[in-house]
Amino acid sequence: MVFANAVAGVWALVAHRSASARHRALWWFTGVAQVLVFVQAILGAPQVSDDNRDALGFHIFYGVLCMVSIGILYSYRQQLRAHIYLLYGFGGLFIMGLALRAMFL
Repeated sequence: MVFANAVAGVWALVAHRSASARHRALWWFTGVAQVLVFVQAILGAPQVSDDNRDALGFHIFYGVLCMVSIGILYSYRQQLRAHIYLLYGFGGLFIMGLALRAMFL
């Protein structure tokens, strides 16, 4: 999930500078990378509750923040249409950073 969002973010930033990188595959890959965030949260929630583990509060916080960030990116896509590649480029890298932070807490 971290790697996929990093690749999607960098690809979108490259697409902002170079028209040759603007493929429909970029949006499919970005969608898959963002869906992986939700898949990981859905698979992780039962593990935390079934094992009666004390979940790290900040780990869950950053995971939820990743999902909220995806919603914010999606909500701004029409308003920032002229800068869509920058929005999803920096957004993908931001999600990657949040996920890394969640991993190491």
